[in-house]
Amino acid sequence: MSSSKNASRFVQLNSAPKFWERRGPTSLVLWPLSWIYGLINRALDLTSDLGLMGRKSQAVPIIIVGNIRVGGTGKTPIVIALAERLARMGWKPGIISRGYGASPATHPIPVHSDSNPTQVGDEPVLLAKRTHDQFPIWVHPKRVDSIRALLKHHPEVNVIISDDGLQHRALTRWPAREGGRDIEFVVRDQRGEGNGFLLPAGPLREPASRERDATLMMGMTTPANVIDEYFLGRRAFTLCTQLGVPYQLNHPDNTQSLASIADTYIPSKITAVAAIGNPQRFFDDLLKQGIAGKCKGLPDHSTFTPEFFASINAECILITEKDAVKCTLINDARIWVVPMHLEIPNALADWLQSILQRPDPNQYTL
Repeated sequence: MSSSKNASRFVQLNSAPKFWERRGPTSLVLWPLSWIYGLINRALDLTSDLGLMGRKSQAVPIIIVGNIRVGGTGKTPIVIALAERLARMGWKPGIISRGYGASPATHPIPVHSDSNPTQVGDEPVLLAKRTHDQFPIWVHPKRVDSIRALLKHHPEVNVIISDDGLQHRALTRWPAREGGRDIEFVVRDQRGEGNGFLLPAGPLREPASRERDATLMMGMTTPANVIDEYFLGRRAFTLCTQLGVPYQLNHPDNTQSLASIADTYIPSKITAVAAIGNPQRFFDDLLKQGIAGKCKGLPDHSTFTPEFFASINAECILITEKDAVKCTLINDARIWVVPMHLEIPNALADWLQSILQRPDPNQYTL
């Protein structure tokens, strides 16, 4: 089945406002609100900075994987790949997360592969499942509390990866660019920064000029003839994802290749479902593998019911691993889970090693 033919697509239900992508009348009308939003953020930053006169970072290096654009940019697979690569390099990583979509908790909670996503969040459960509980994972809105709990129960951990947290001012860090050993990554996908405006006129939580130690670009390259001020003077690494072999939701040992799915089902009988930050990336990756069909994009962290899948007129339903952790009680033989893999480039791994091996800067401050 050709990927260029017979591809019918639903409009994504959670697609960002179109005016976020280019400047026009609507974004210009909303720009004064964006200016106020930016002013508030600058005031909060100043207040935070004034409280850091004798700042001390955490007892172990912190790697923050975040984004400045609203909506997912692919942080979770990066966190998984980072943890696995650091472990192979001899480090003992731990992971913290806010736990989006989780029930409010009064204290940090450890996450395991059999944890309930409604209690700890879907992304932390995916992290635990994909890494086979190899790394300690703790969730709580206050990331400093999660770090303390994690290190108390796992004193062997010598580096912590934070799934998001760039805007979490309470998490004091000493960035690598300032001579420290904490690392701030900004993840960028093919959508870029849209119209470049802050919320609500645009998609940005912070200006694109925000300082960072490096930019991680998900599956995108910059043509040599394009001069993008975003990249000037900035360290950047391109990360490429690859879809794995799909497995049946209710029988994970049962697998079939994407090529087999493309040959077995006609496009009108295939539906791809994704409740992630950028569903279109999943749909585009499937299309590159010859999987054409209907696509349903749902709001990030959406929950699923048997009735939802029963309403889909398809012989084959493809979902992401992130969504699969919320479907453990659904018994539908039509559902196939498509895993996604990502490798950390050697250049990035070498740079990480050079930063993490720095002496604790707190030892040299008065």
